[in-house]
Amino acid sequence: MADESKRTPELERMVREMIDAVADRWTMYVLEALEEHGEVRFTRLAELVGGVSQKMLTKTLRQMERDGLIVRTVHPVIPPHVEYRLTDMGLSLSEAFCGVWQWVMAHQERVQTARREFDARPKIVVAAK
Repeated sequence: MADESKRTPELERMVREMIDAVADRWTMYVLEALEEHGEVRFTRLAELVGGVSQKMLTKTLRQMERDGLIVRTVHPVIPPHVEYRLTDMGLSLSEAFCGVWQWVMAHQERVQTARREFDARPKIVVAAK
């Protein structure tokens, strides 16, 4: 954890904002796609992420750019050619998520077993009053 003496309301607010931003599934998927594929055009990024609407991807990319996680490069050609890539901060955040991947890989079978056991339990029906 962070040094308690350095905790300020501003720092706590920023931590909460960043958790809210990166806990969004699309942000995590974009981080993963850009980390794996480098500089990517919007349409290709949508394909790599899969299942995201154009509106949601645009919103996600704008927030990531605002937070300094990605760089948006507009190439002066017709039609416009726009590419996205991770910044150093975005790459370091992506690397932090490697821990989540490693945890899932280490515990995948146990999680699946727990889910099966939970799903197999008798359902409890509560009568309405």
